[in-house]
Amino acid sequence: MTPEEYFTGEEISPIRREYIRGKVYGMSPSTPAHNMITLNLATVLRKQIRGTKCHAFVQDIKLRIDAVDVFYYPDLTVTCDPRDSPLTDSFIRYPCLIVEVLSDVTEAFDRGDKFADYRQIETLKEYLIISQTRPSVECFRRNERGRWELYSYQAEDKIQVTSLNLLIDMKTLYDDVW
Repeated sequence: MTPEEYFTGEEISPIRREYIRGKVYGMSPSTPAHNMITLNLATVLRKQIRGTKCHAFVQDIKLRIDAVDVFYYPDLTVTCDPRDSPLTDSFIRYPCLIVEVLSDVTEAFDRGDKFADYRQIETLKEYLIISQTRPSVECFRRNERGRWELYSYQAEDKIQVTSLNLLIDMKTLYDDVW
């Protein structure tokens, strides 16, 4: 399938689908915990970036990665790059932050092949992987040498999102989840 055929199909598809190197895969439905975590984080991020050149998006905005011929639907994406026109285009290309909330079905892919694809994005500074079953967040952050470093946050920690100069309390992230 070509990207053009994928876009035509997306306009009429009742489910979201990701395009990976010519193949299309349906997205699995999310849980209430997944949605609440995403909403909690989006609320915090929106307050932080309001009035800046950055835009935050949840779930329904595609991310295009030309280098590996994919279109993904991250759970949450932030772009601060003027080359993105997220208010008029149906996808973005230059995120600084990508967030995935893990599920049993997607965890291996989110940690493996998907993260390998995300690392091809030159503007990406941080990738957050959030558990929906326990208070646990992993932040992969690109250092000044271009290497990815892991920062783990548990229980009462505050999550540091350096790309947006933000600290997020774990309690806030998981508010109303359990």
